[in-house]
Amino acid sequence: MPHLVILYSGNLDRDVDMTAVCRGLADAMLTVKDEEGKPVFPTGGTRVLAYPAPHFAIADGGAAATVAGESGDYGFAYLNLRMGRGRSEAVQQRAGETVAAAAKALLGPLLEQRRVGLTFQIDVGPEVYDAKFGNLHPLFQKGRTDA
Repeated sequence: MPHLVILYSGNLDRDVDMTAVCRGLADAMLTVKDEEGKPVFPTGGTRVLAYPAPHFAIADGGAAATVAGESGDYGFAYLNLRMGRGRSEAVQQRAGETVAAAAKALLGPLLEQRRVGLTFQIDVGPEVYDAKFGNLHPLFQKGRTDA
C-alpha cells in the first residue's frame, strides 16, 4: 500500500500514454513527506495501475466537440488512491494535493484535445484482512547488502 488505481474509458488510449501517466503519478506519490520530512509512502509498496474500460456510457451518450474543434467521444478517468490508516489528516491532504497536481499536469494535454470527466478520490479505511508478501520491499531497505 498505497495503491492508486485508474479506471478510464478505453477511448482515451489513442490520446494519452497511460504508462507515462502511471509513472508520473507514482513519482509524485514518492515525493510526499510527513511532518518530520520522512517519505509517506514506501517505495516498494507504491503502485499505480490503470485499467481501460472497453465498454462504457458517459453523460448523454453523444459525441462532443473536442476542445480543439474536432469531433470526438466523451472520455473519463477515475483515480482512486487507497492508503492504510495511521497518517495524519494533514499528510492525507498533502498526498491528495500532490497527486491531484500531478494528474492535472499529466492529463492537461488530454483536456486540451477532448472532453473528459476526471475524478480523484482517496480512501483510508480499516482493512478487514491485510496480508503483504513478496520480495519488492527488501530492495528499498537501507543497509541492503545483496544489491
